[in-house]
Amino acid sequence: MSKSVDGSDVLNRVCNAIDNGSLPEASAILARDYPFTPLANVGRHYSPLQCMQVFARDGFIDRYSGRHLIFPGTLRLVSMLLPREFPFHKNWKTDSCHFAFYELFPTIDHLIPVSRGGADSEDNRVTTSMIRNAAKSNFTIQELGWSLLPAGDLNEWDGLTRWFLQQVTIRKELREGYFRTWGDAAKSVLAV
Repeated sequence: MSKSVDGSDVLNRVCNAIDNGSLPEASAILARDYPFTPLANVGRHYSPLQCMQVFARDGFIDRYSGRHLIFPGTLRLVSMLLPREFPFHKNWKTDSCHFAFYELFPTIDHLIPVSRGGADSEDNRVTTSMIRNAAKSNFTIQELGWSLLPAGDLNEWDGLTRWFLQQVTIRKELREGYFRTWGDAAKSVLAV
């Protein structure tokens, strides 16, 4: 919906047309003044390397809230070491997953949603938390009254990525699977 359209006014006129027994007029008002535009369900999947490139560029800052975010490997490692105090569930079940995974786990969001005509390109991708990404959904930041905050400085905050990489050198179990994939992505992007 464009900023010039007042949806409540349009629906008021639609309801008046219905009250006057004119469904065709109500239909015409909606079609002309507040048309339905279906949102495409466009799934996106990014590799850990692609994610890490965006996270590093943005300095592990949630570009909508300004909060520091944590490298995914670090969150999972803490969960592996302290499973009772910091549980993680592979399907992200809210009753089985520490809330930090929602508020501190970085993810990629499209500033202008792809389903709304935004490009799936690096300049349209920003780092945000899982919770902010879910809240934003298919809306623009203007529609939500949010703003895009400046990127952080990776030299000031790296999301505890370098801590994780130090752990990889100490702990052999981190050289396989999930930990290896994220570790390789971090090493590639940080050039370590």
